[in-house]
Amino acid sequence: MNKKNSEKKNHSDKRDKISNKEYEAEINKLHAELVKLQYWVQAKGLRIIVLFEGRDAAGKGGVIKRITERVSPRVFRVVALPTPSEREKTQMYIQRYVQHFPAAGEVVIFDRSWYNRAGVERVMGFCTDKEYVRFLQYVPGFEHFIQETGITLIKYWLDTGMEEQERRFKKRIDDPRKIWKLSPMDVESYRRWYDYSKARDDMFLATDNENSPWYIVPADDKKRARLNCISHFLSLIPHEDVTPEKVELGERDLTKKYDDALSTKELHFIPHKY
Repeated sequence: MNKKNSEKKNHSDKRDKISNKEYEAEINKLHAELVKLQYWVQAKGLRIIVLFEGRDAAGKGGVIKRITERVSPRVFRVVALPTPSEREKTQMYIQRYVQHFPAAGEVVIFDRSWYNRAGVERVMGFCTDKEYVRFLQYVPGFEHFIQETGITLIKYWLDTGMEEQERRFKKRIDDPRKIWKLSPMDVESYRRWYDYSKARDDMFLATDNENSPWYIVPADDKKRARLNCISHFLSLIPHEDVTPEKVELGERDLTKKYDDALSTKELHFIPHKY
């Protein structure tokens, strides 16, 4: 079997696509559990880092959105760093990531991370061979240090097949809401499929270990990928339900009642277009 056919086989899924009704029912359950986890993280002062890496158009942003859409952004922080500035290029490589690490009671989600060096920087020549090799040598020790300080580190790789990636890229081209997602780097990743595959494989070889494993998320089916990834994430953080008691609204204080309706004549209201 050639490599291209192997890529297809790894991502084939003959099951029927999950229905919208079933998906919504399951994602609602997971959202409720994420809220419980949020309270637990705050109560116990946990510090958690979750990395999301993977193929371009594999759905990293979609998974992150579903993790964070029903929880507090003060607890679940998303970090998606832009291209390093000229100043940051002169810093220690890992430095600009460390400043975003969690304090007690926080979950920090990296949408792309220091593993840029093992992927796009290696493939596109944005770092030297020496810098790349040094990175692979020191990053396992760095991640061990992170965990020794009491931070939980979780690494996810979303993987998609060649044909599915092409389908998603073409869909972005034709959708004005998604065209911003198709960058010059995405176009290059499409052209250099096997370069990125080799970079991925070498990265796993050097940085997938018992203390800091990579968890692979097959992502050709976006809905299943989201449900499976969130369910797995919840399973990695043992937690109990410390949700506060049900809130009672009580009674309004009407002793200071007055006509508090806003005046449409004196204030600037937006037009009623819809």
